[in-house]
Amino acid sequence: MSLVTQTTLTERKPHLLQMSQYPSWDTQVLESHFVLHPYYSSSSPEQLIAEYGEKITAVATSGGAGLPKHVMDLLPNLEIIAIYGVGYDAVDIKEAQRRGIHVTNTPDVLTDDVADLAMTMMMAAYRDIVGAQEFVRTGQWANKGKYPLTRSITGKRAGIVGLGRIGQAVAKRCQAFNMPIAYYSRCEKDVASENGWGYIDNLVELAKQVDVLFLTLTGGADTHHIVDQTVLDALGKDGMLVNVSRASTVDESALLQSLTDKTLGYAALDVFENEPHLNAKFLELDNVLLQPHHASGTVETRKAMGKLMCDNLIAYFSNKPLLTPVV
Repeated sequence: MSLVTQTTLTERKPHLLQMSQYPSWDTQVLESHFVLHPYYSSSSPEQLIAEYGEKITAVATSGGAGLPKHVMDLLPNLEIIAIYGVGYDAVDIKEAQRRGIHVTNTPDVLTDDVADLAMTMMMAAYRDIVGAQEFVRTGQWANKGKYPLTRSITGKRAGIVGLGRIGQAVAKRCQAFNMPIAYYSRCEKDVASENGWGYIDNLVELAKQVDVLFLTLTGGADTHHIVDQTVLDALGKDGMLVNVSRASTVDESALLQSLTDKTLGYAALDVFENEPHLNAKFLELDNVLLQPHHASGTVETRKAMGKLMCDNLIAYFSNKPLLTPVV
């Protein structure tokens, strides 16, 4: 039950802990409805929590930042955690349930852009878009002649790990390139049967059978390092890994070694351990495409994500149903 029951938000603003930085259009909305405490930019977050922890009833965060349990433990009156993103593995959901804390996220609104970037990375890798542009910009086209041949996309075999909203969107885009599609998931999906996408219940076997393996699954303990050395070996020297999910789904040490040894052909990555301070070894490799964790990073999608996050918070403190509850 919300602590704000008799007064409107304009009469009494709830205190909100802001774990992540948001675009100005979202910050303005939050400021109009809440007393904001920016944890992400505080010079002394411990002091901030010590001073305001008991007043804070809401947290706004991102999928990556989440809410560390030691911070949650210092917020005795916390009622809701609103996540700007679809992933919620960085929030202790079981602890939130135990304490009766609501959690919301922003599904659906980012699906298309994430799927688009997954496909864009695959296409850029097969056609070597980055290298070809450099070839033109540096004058090599005029001096050396034709650019080396690249690889065709049409007809390549696509494997999708995690057939949720984003995985399905990737699969539908792959269909446009006449790519045979197989997938790995906890169980078979009706939408896959309807579209003729093959189900393979062994990830290593899926990796053996495809040319490009898309990771679109959720993070968390259940999927931690689900792509390990055996999966990378199965994908092989001609295979490509595309990750738009969570860095935790891949054994990054094994991935770096496979790319270095060329036992894996290529990787296109939007997520990394310890980002933005990624392992410097990635920068030395010529068989990896690196992106700054921005699969949902378009103006349109970020505005939709921010609106949904804010709408969930406002709905809760107005005693209205949550739009997209996780718990």
